[in-house]
Amino acid sequence: AAAEEAGLAAALEESARLQDEKRAAEERRAAEEQARGARPNAGEPSESAASPAPEEPPDDFICPITTEIMSDPVVAADGQSYERSAIERWLSTKSTSPLTSAELESKGLFPNHSLRRMIRLWQEQR
Repeated sequence: AAAEEAGLAAALEESARLQDEKRAAEERRAAEEQARGARPNAGEPSESAASPAPEEPPDDFICPITTEIMSDPVVAADGQSYERSAIERWLSTKSTSPLTSAELESKGLFPNHSLRRMIRLWQEQR
């Protein structure tokens, strides 16, 4: 009888451990989905699926100098995108990155056509 009780106790402990592992895995999966912005019930329709794009623009659409949505984004030598007029004003008196203060290798600016298209698409969908 003692051996049977010990076996049952071990089985109960194993069952509890497995349930804890399952719960932890489900919590990790939910946290990952939330971090990716995925809906927890992706197969079910939701109100947000039919609603227009959110009012807040993605951070990448915002110029770090003006803190406004860019209309003519360009890439500077630091690899960051800025509103053309804002970075041109900045570079007229400085030769450093507005974000890192590191010296820029060049004052050249290049149009960011992809970002401009994404911003326009987002604006049209609002």
